[in-house]
Amino acid sequence: MSKVKTSFFCQNCGTQYAKWQGQCNACKEWNTIAEEIIQKQEKVAWKSEPTSNTKAPRPLKINEIDSALEVRMDTTDGELNRVLGGGIVPGSLTLLGGEPGIGKSTLLLQISLKLPYKTLYVSGEESQKQIKMRAERITPNSDNCYILTETKTQNIFKQIEAIQPEIVIIDSIQTLHTDYIESTAGSISQIRETTAELIKFVKETNIPVILIGHITKDGNIAGPKILEHMVDTVLQFEGDRNHVYRILRSLKNRFGSTAELGIYEMLGSGLREVSNPSEILISHKDEEMSGTAIATTMEGMRPLMIEIQSLVSTAVYGTPQRSTTGYNAKRLNMILAVLEKRAGFRLGAKDVFLNVTGGISVDDPAIDLAVVAAILSSNEDIPVTKGFCFAGEVGLSGEIRPVNRVDQRIQEAEKLGFTTIFVSKYNKIALKNTGIKIELVAKIEDVASILFG
Repeated sequence: MSKVKTSFFCQNCGTQYAKWQGQCNACKEWNTIAEEIIQKQEKVAWKSEPTSNTKAPRPLKINEIDSALEVRMDTTDGELNRVLGGGIVPGSLTLLGGEPGIGKSTLLLQISLKLPYKTLYVSGEESQKQIKMRAERITPNSDNCYILTETKTQNIFKQIEAIQPEIVIIDSIQTLHTDYIESTAGSISQIRETTAELIKFVKETNIPVILIGHITKDGNIAGPKILEHMVDTVLQFEGDRNHVYRILRSLKNRFGSTAELGIYEMLGSGLREVSNPSEILISHKDEEMSGTAIATTMEGMRPLMIEIQSLVSTAVYGTPQRSTTGYNAKRLNMILAVLEKRAGFRLGAKDVFLNVTGGISVDDPAIDLAVVAAILSSNEDIPVTKGFCFAGEVGLSGEIRPVNRVDQRIQEAEKLGFTTIFVSKYNKIALKNTGIKIELVAKIEDVASILFG
């Protein structure tokens, strides 16, 4: 028996130390350094018998490399395809994180049941019977999906060699362990080693692997930060378990944009794709109410219509409150200062509450104008005319600045039946003969005079 070797790792960032200390020098967190066993056996390849005809890679000139586009694998899920950039890239490693109970396993299980490819679904958290019960609720039957309950990577690779799947899904990376590291599953060293083995596997076989990852109480993916650096794509599944809508975002994508957004509705039979999210993000009410305005925003290449709600009331205490949900609080303070200084609205002694409906967070500056309209509507207690929407950024001098892709925003507003859209007069609009009235404004005062006389 070789001597057991140990080392100390920060459980927050993964930095290794020779001895214990109270604070991590890298991430400055306290009491996160723990001792782990790192004694390794002699490592072998992921295959039991490596092929003899494997050639060592040689350097190529960049103009000698074949630049033909790799054919992506269709997931049969339009929302997931959009977020991934068109589908799963062969030989890629994707990490999906999210709150417990948000629907990560349900999403990947229902995709694996519908895929036209041979899929191996590996679970270290549920038994085969439990997965079968959930699968029957989602879809009646599938001939392409294989279920394996295993946590040791060596056994998983043996089953992969026997089944020869085209896609592998692992639920979750925190449950895997390898024989080459003598520490518990979910530890820093185990996560790093099992992920390295999976990367070696996907690059040698060109079989894509999708991992499910746990998250910490702060909302970050559990394990070392290096885990997110090692994988090709990091997806985040968000939402409130008390609401039916779920949002899929891309935090990192080596093969596509990170600005795309996928929206799902949680049903008893699984997750349903929401093809027109503007309908769920706008309240449908018969009577007009003050304090609401509709904004046009862009998530990647997709235009969305969202509802901004505001409540302005006299401050009960000495210091007025500024509270936001789904919108940057510092930007709200900036807009209130502009309204006070440039437009003459006395809001300094009033509480202001702002909410973006639908449970989503928006950082597009083009919704500034809708925020202004909602705040002024609540302050004056006059509702914004039904059919009005807004797309404009507010500058510090009170001017309405132009926004990008204004033509797509106008087309989306027209498609959803809006009658008037407020945009900056400095925007260059290429659309002709539109069915929606385009109101060009230069300053906040112009908007206020049109809306409230």
